[in-house]
Amino acid sequence: MCGIVGYIGKRDVAPLLLEGLQRLEYRGYDSAGIVVSSPKTPGLKMVKAKGRVRDLQAKVPARFKGTVGIAHTRWATHGAPSDVNAHPHMSADQKVAVVHNGIIDNAAELRRKLEADGVEFLSETDTEVLTHLIARSEATSLEEKVRSAVRLIEGTYGIAVMHADFPDRIVVARNGSPVVLGIGEKEMFVASDIAALVTHTRQVVTLDDGEMATLTADDFRTYTTEGTRTTAEPTTVEWEAASYDMGGHDTYMHKEIHEQAEAVDRVLRGRIDDRFATVHLGGINLDAREARAVRRVKILGCGTSYHAGMIGAQMIEELARIPADAEPASEFRYRNAVVDPDTLYIAVSQSGETYDVLAAVQELKRKGARVLGVVNVVGSAIAREADGGIYVHAGPEVCVVSTKCFTNTCVAFALLALHLGRIRDLSVSDGRRIIEGLRKLPEQISEIMKLEAEIEELAKSYADARSMLFIGRVRGYPVAREASLKLKEVSYIHAEAYPASELKHGPLALIEPALPTVAIVPDDDLLEKNRAAMEEIKARNGKILAVAHQEQEKADRTIVVPKNEDELDPILMGIPLQLLAYHTALALGRDIDKPRNLAKSVTVE
Repeated sequence: MCGIVGYIGKRDVAPLLLEGLQRLEYRGYDSAGIVVSSPKTPGLKMVKAKGRVRDLQAKVPARFKGTVGIAHTRWATHGAPSDVNAHPHMSADQKVAVVHNGIIDNAAELRRKLEADGVEFLSETDTEVLTHLIARSEATSLEEKVRSAVRLIEGTYGIAVMHADFPDRIVVARNGSPVVLGIGEKEMFVASDIAALVTHTRQVVTLDDGEMATLTADDFRTYTTEGTRTTAEPTTVEWEAASYDMGGHDTYMHKEIHEQAEAVDRVLRGRIDDRFATVHLGGINLDAREARAVRRVKILGCGTSYHAGMIGAQMIEELARIPADAEPASEFRYRNAVVDPDTLYIAVSQSGETYDVLAAVQELKRKGARVLGVVNVVGSAIAREADGGIYVHAGPEVCVVSTKCFTNTCVAFALLALHLGRIRDLSVSDGRRIIEGLRKLPEQISEIMKLEAEIEELAKSYADARSMLFIGRVRGYPVAREASLKLKEVSYIHAEAYPASELKHGPLALIEPALPTVAIVPDDDLLEKNRAAMEEIKARNGKILAVAHQEQEKADRTIVVPKNEDELDPILMGIPLQLLAYHTALALGRDIDKPRNLAKSVTVE
């Protein structure tokens, strides 16, 4: 992994591909490369570079012309970042070039066989195996060469292939890693993410697993890896190119934090039903009888999506009174879980392509489970595989770390909890109470944004911390988990989250003046319990920053956030801590939009 761009048409391809790679930089990567050719000029020309797209751009010669090309940004899985390990990978005869997202699980075995046959490898990557398999195929068409190669590999892939003997086409294939076709006028595009396409076309086709496509300048056709033709109708992308611009902000993370009020308004729009004090969620494909038959809810996600699922599970239990819990999808898919026909499974993913979540969905579907998707990207793999779901409508999220999508996902869970609750035992008055709380959220988020200058000053005092502790009880604990993750993702400061009730069972040993604690202290029925936890920390000379609805006497500093309904408070309490993580990272000079070692869409195991 991480980013693929391809083009075939009449335009000069190199500038177009480099622009596409720049639009994919947010996904995280460590090297980049490009291959171009022209039907009029035989042969493939390639340039690769460790580092950023600008480093690649500096190496591309002035006379690097072509009208067909593929390009890639790599996030290392096999082999350290280097010019040699960068994609594309080319065969020994310089005829085949491949870019690849994913992991080939049997690469070592295939590599040994190829080396025994005299193939000399230049890189440490698994992708080079695929390049040689295609080059050595005796098939007469490029489609058959690619098909015969992918039949031999095990694992995940999204690939784009060029061949010097077939200069009029690009062949692409997908299994577990996204591939999107862009349909233009007398030109065709391919990418791993629509961000690379929306400048040029909003008509797209998303390949399914086990599907391939051939792109020529005039047309495209899709078919399975077995050769059966498939029918693919283009859809229109709702996001425009301007959605991917910074809009006057210094970073995408800052922009996306500030977009949250508008984003929350968008996820609520058209879904509230005042007459019956509930919401419209037609996309979940779950009628009232089926909803009442649900005996348990299991939410699956990874990273930030998992934390949103924790908040969602609590809201479902509180409002719908259905037992609910969240679990990392990366663990669930490996533990041979008992799949209960009375359990509703919910898969959460910003991209809708997260491999661990997608694999869990596929396993659940194989066992007959009902699965809903909560995703941001329309038409993504999880959205297509699930029985129904909720789009969170956060808009494009470019920064690697998630902010507005996390908030919108939590709001989507509030909508689902209200919907299920009103079908079951939640009263009309409680339904109206939650609806009024939901309507307040955009304005309250805007109020929190006014605290940014104060939070920026606070962040400077924490920038020299080697580690931080985040604590919360019940509703506050998932907020602490997500805030801890944000800080370490973007600032590289070690941070740990713990239930406040568990302090005395071990973590108090860590408390000292050099270890700041961030305490999530909502004004609910556990307020005094949370104050007692802060008392324990102060007794041991700990430094405390509280996020609360009123000033906290035991805290050194308090960030006061607006009060909403108890069930909805977690949605607001994490937002100032996004700003804290951002300004701490800014003070430390971090690469905020592209944190080291991380990728936006994790499409490998």
